[in-house]
Amino acid sequence: MPLPPLPTRLGSRLSKETLNKAPDPSAHPDATAEQDAATAQTAAKQPSAASSEAAVDTPSAAAQKASKKTAAKKSVQATKATKTAKTAKTAKTAKTTKATKATKATKAAKTDPTAQTAQSAAAKKTSTQKAGKKASQQTPALLKTASKTATKQASTPSTAKDSQPATQATDKPKPGVQTALESAADETPKLFVLDTNVLLHDANCLFMFKEHDVFIPMIVLEELDNQKKGLSEVARNARQVSRYLDNIVLDQNMAQGMSLDILGHVEAQGKLFLQTQALDAQLPIHLPVGKADNAILYIVRSLQDKFKDKQVILVSKDINIRLKAKALGLPAEDYRHDHVMDDTDLLFKGSRVVAPDFWSELEGEVETWVQSGFTFYRIRGPLVRELSVNEFIYTETEPPFSAQVKEVHRNTAVLATLRDYGHTKNNLWGITARNREQNFALNLLMNPDCDFVSLLGQAGTGKTLLALASSLTQTLETKRYNEIIITRATVPVGDDIGFLPGTEEEKMAPWMGALEDNLEVLQAGSRHHYALSTHNTQHQSALEAIRAHIQIKSLSFMRGRTFLNKFVIIDEAQNLTPKQMKTLITRAGPGTKIVCLGNLAQIDTPYLTEGSSGLTYVVDRFKDWPHAGHITLQQGERSRLADFANSAL
Repeated sequence: MPLPPLPTRLGSRLSKETLNKAPDPSAHPDATAEQDAATAQTAAKQPSAASSEAAVDTPSAAAQKASKKTAAKKSVQATKATKTAKTAKTAKTAKTTKATKATKATKAAKTDPTAQTAQSAAAKKTSTQKAGKKASQQTPALLKTASKTATKQASTPSTAKDSQPATQATDKPKPGVQTALESAADETPKLFVLDTNVLLHDANCLFMFKEHDVFIPMIVLEELDNQKKGLSEVARNARQVSRYLDNIVLDQNMAQGMSLDILGHVEAQGKLFLQTQALDAQLPIHLPVGKADNAILYIVRSLQDKFKDKQVILVSKDINIRLKAKALGLPAEDYRHDHVMDDTDLLFKGSRVVAPDFWSELEGEVETWVQSGFTFYRIRGPLVRELSVNEFIYTETEPPFSAQVKEVHRNTAVLATLRDYGHTKNNLWGITARNREQNFALNLLMNPDCDFVSLLGQAGTGKTLLALASSLTQTLETKRYNEIIITRATVPVGDDIGFLPGTEEEKMAPWMGALEDNLEVLQAGSRHHYALSTHNTQHQSALEAIRAHIQIKSLSFMRGRTFLNKFVIIDEAQNLTPKQMKTLITRAGPGTKIVCLGNLAQIDTPYLTEGSSGLTYVVDRFKDWPHAGHITLQQGERSRLADFANSAL
C-alpha cells in the first residue's frame, strides 16, 4: 500500500481539521490519490495569497517575485501531478493483481478446501476496505477509530473466521470435562437411612459415607439393643456401634445434626441424625405397622417429604426390604463399602498365559544366569508393566515353559524357573503335582520367602492335601516349622446340631473331617516314616505321630495370640469376614507361614458374598506384596464323579 505524499514545501502547516481528515493508509488506493490532489491544491493556495499581499507593498519587485513563485508552483504542481498519476496507476495495477489472484483462488477453491478459506478471507478483506472508505466519507470524526478497526481486520483476515469455531469449541467442553461438570452440578446432598443389619455387619459403617449425612431410626436402636448380648461377631458389632453413638452424641445438638468426625474419623464429613420425633407418611400400599422393616419404609417416605433438598436413600443388606422399597418408589441400596470387587472373575488369578513368541516382543537383550539350580532371566518390554511379584507365566506350547516373577522394578522384571513337583523325585509325602496349577501352588508352599499363600479352587482341586503335604514336609523333615496349626470357620451347611462335648480339640473334631481324610491319604502314600521320630511303622502309630505335630484351634480363642515358627492353615476361609481375616493374619510372629484355603462358590455365612468375603479381600490386598503368593486351581483331581458333579450340578 503506497504511503501518502509528504508536504511539498518546508514550513507548510496543516490545520487540526485537516489532520483529522487525513486519509488512512489502509484505505482504498483511489481514495488516497484523491486526498493527495486535494492536499496539493490547498498547499498551492497558501503561497499565492502571500505573494498577492507582498505585491501591494512593492509592485515591481513583487511582480518579479510572483513570476518566480508562479513558475516554481507550476513545476511543483506538475511534479505532484506526475506522482499522483503514478500512484493511481500503481493502485490500478494492485487492484488488477488482486482481481487476478481472486480469480485464481476461485478456480482453486473448487478442488482445494484450503483455497476456499483463502477466498473467503480475501472477500472479507475487500468488504472491510470498502466499509472503511465509506466511513471516512460520511463520518470524518470517527474515521480514526474506524480505520484502526479496519486495519486490525485487514491485517488478520482469517482471525474472524477462525475465532468463531474456536469460541464455539471453547463454549462446548470436551466429553470428559463435560461429564465431570455435569456430575458435579448434579451432586446433591444425600441422607442415608441405615438398616440394623448394616450396623451389625460393619460397626464402622457410620464413618463410611464421606460428606453425606446418616439417619438412624428409633426402631434400629431397639433392634441393636436386642442383639448386643453374646460373644458372637454380631453381638460385638452391636456393642461397638452403641459405644460409637454414645461418644458422638456427647455435648452435641441432636436437632441440628451431630458431626461424625468428632471421634477422629476425618473422612466422615457428614452429620448424624437420630429420630427424635414421630414420623409418618402415606405409602401407595398400606403396610402393617408392627413390623420393623415396614416402620423403616414409612420413615424413609416421611424424610423425603421433610428434606426436599436432599436425596433420601435406604441402605440395607436385606434383599427383601430393598425390593419392597423399590416397589414403593423409594430409593434403596446395598451396603457396598466392604465389597472388594463386583465381579470376582476379575480377581487376581496368580498365573497368566503368554504367547509362544513372547521372547521376540521383549526389548533389548535377555540377561540369563544360573543360581542354586534355577535359571534366571532379566527381561524388558511392555509385558513387565502387567506382572506382579510371585506371579506365574506359562506357555501352552510343546515343550511348555513356565516361570515365576521374582522381581519387578520399573520396566525390568526377573523370572526364575520352577521346581518340577510333578516328578516323583520331588514328591512330598508321596504326593506329586498332577497339573500345572498344583505345581505352581507347591512352589509357593515350599518357598520360605513366601509368608502368606492363598489357594482358591472348586471342590476336589487338592487345596487341603497340598497344604498338608507341604506343611508335614517342612515340619517333620526339614524342621523349618515346629508345629502345624489348623483352624476354620465353624459355619454349618445345614441346621446346627447344638453344643458339642469335650475339650477344644474334641469340639473342633467334627469340623475337621477333611483333615482326617487327607491325613489318611498322606500316611498311606508316604515312604518317610523315619521322619516321625518313631521306629514303629504301624498305621496307627504313624497317624498318632503326625497328629502330635498338629493342633486344631477355634477362631473364638485366636485374639491376643502370637504364633512363632508355625505353619498355620486356615481352611474354608471364604466364610470369614475381612475383619476376622485381619484378626487371624495379624497373629503371625517371626518365622510363621499362613496359608488360606477356600472356594468362593461355597459361602455359608449370612450377609457375605463373593465380593465381600475375607478371602477375596486378602487376595486383592496381598497381590503386590513380594512375600505373598496366590494361585487359583482350575482342574479337579478328586474323582471323575466329583468333576462331573462340579460341572453339571
